[in-house]
Amino acid sequence: MKILYGIQGTGNGHITRARVMASCFKKLNIEVDYVFSGRANKDYFDMQDFTLYKSFRGLSFNTKNGQVKSLQTVKNTRICKLVKDIKSLDVKQYDFVLNDFEPITAWAAKRAGIPVVGISHQAAFLSNSVPMFSRGILRKSLIKYYAPADTYLGVHWRPFAENIIPPFIAHHDHGNPVAVMNKVVVYLPFENLTSIVDYLKDFPEKEFYCYHPHAQNQSMGNIHLRSPSRTDFLNDLANTSGVIGNAGFELASEALKLGKKLLLKPLDGQFEQVENAQTLLTMGMAHVMNYLNPQVLDDWNNAPQNKQINYPSDPEPLVNWLLQKQWHKTQLLHKGLWGSVNL
Repeated sequence: MKILYGIQGTGNGHITRARVMASCFKKLNIEVDYVFSGRANKDYFDMQDFTLYKSFRGLSFNTKNGQVKSLQTVKNTRICKLVKDIKSLDVKQYDFVLNDFEPITAWAAKRAGIPVVGISHQAAFLSNSVPMFSRGILRKSLIKYYAPADTYLGVHWRPFAENIIPPFIAHHDHGNPVAVMNKVVVYLPFENLTSIVDYLKDFPEKEFYCYHPHAQNQSMGNIHLRSPSRTDFLNDLANTSGVIGNAGFELASEALKLGKKLLLKPLDGQFEQVENAQTLLTMGMAHVMNYLNPQVLDDWNNAPQNKQINYPSDPEPLVNWLLQKQWHKTQLLHKGLWGSVNL
């Protein structure tokens, strides 16, 4: 059996999930090729988990100072290039396409009549059982047309429906680190770095470890800037007391598994992040701010830690389900994966 795995590369969350899957595929000696789209090839980092992969421009959004710039996004969309890449991708050699909200592999498979299984957090919003805090009819259509699939499996923090599974969070052996109570990990890649530093300066009692695409490793008093590094980030995440981030799904999931408190600033104009932030706020698992608000940070500093949630680390049950090709049968998969999660 040979699988093509398409992964949205705009943020790091989809890639984080793909790393867990790639490790399992390798363990089971399953042949998988990988396709990424959504950012320039030079901007990917720590990609050693993916032995064979291609990257395309794909579709992405333009941001500035924590906001999606819709007009600039439209201007920078290269539809002709996208169509050309879809037509050029030969998928006929694959048994099926596994797709994490990646448009080129999804549409190439649709053209070739190759089945597509879409597994993503975005797919969870197709279920009417998932809480939505804004009208979602148009957004559901956009999700389906952005990366069409024959079967959709959503990923979420709660078992809202039978086709929704929990996030898989890779196990990283850090022993039993004690949280450093004045240590905070900051990951706000869509915000202006200077604005972040100015924001954090007002809290000298905290040691901020700030990861950002435009940062170089240096310390400015209590603010420690860090360039992107998966290994270093996980090491800091292990013993931090809390995380300040945008409201991407995977980072919040990693923090929840470790019991870290969350302060979220959703990317303005990105509906998934807005919904994520409101969901976690409603669940009592995060503080939320709509701008870099010092009062919210001050309140959050005194908040207790979250309860650790033992989301699964091993996606082998999911991989076995994929290989069986009984994709309309999700009940046993759903029950098995959620059965041991301490909600």
